[in-house]
Amino acid sequence: MGSHEMAEELKHMNKYKSIIKRVGRNHGVAPSVIAGIISRETRAGTGAGLDNGWGDNGNAFGLMQVDKNYHRPRGRWDSEEHLSQATGILVDIIGSVQKKFPSWTEEQQLRGGLAAYNMGLDNVHSYSEVDKKTTGGDYSKDVLARAQFYKSNDY
Repeated sequence: MGSHEMAEELKHMNKYKSIIKRVGRNHGVAPSVIAGIISRETRAGTGAGLDNGWGDNGNAFGLMQVDKNYHRPRGRWDSEEHLSQATGILVDIIGSVQKKFPSWTEEQQLRGGLAAYNMGLDNVHSYSEVDKKTTGGDYSKDVLARAQFYKSNDY
């Protein structure tokens, strides 16, 4: 995604900045990472294919696209309750990656957690191929690149 598109998206993301920061603080997750996921999943709620917060052919809900096949989505699609649920799911899956790969660095465990958030823990087998089965083959790398942009914009 180009810098012009990110700048355009930033205007939309800023509507959620205060709740992103609060949810990040409450869950111990960098707000920039939450914004990175929101950016990747829904372009701050402006992405193509969203219908009342539903995406992925009606299987995923909200700014962070909680999969209804594995979780019961809570709150309005753009609410603090939704962001808190999705961030809790991320925290849990990062914890599972830490248990599965205790020798990985914290950064590697974060990437593994992001990849697992997208495709499930069972599909994370090695750090060298952490994104191999993710959407687009670059999910964790892309979310972290987006997170850098949002961190530089005070997230």
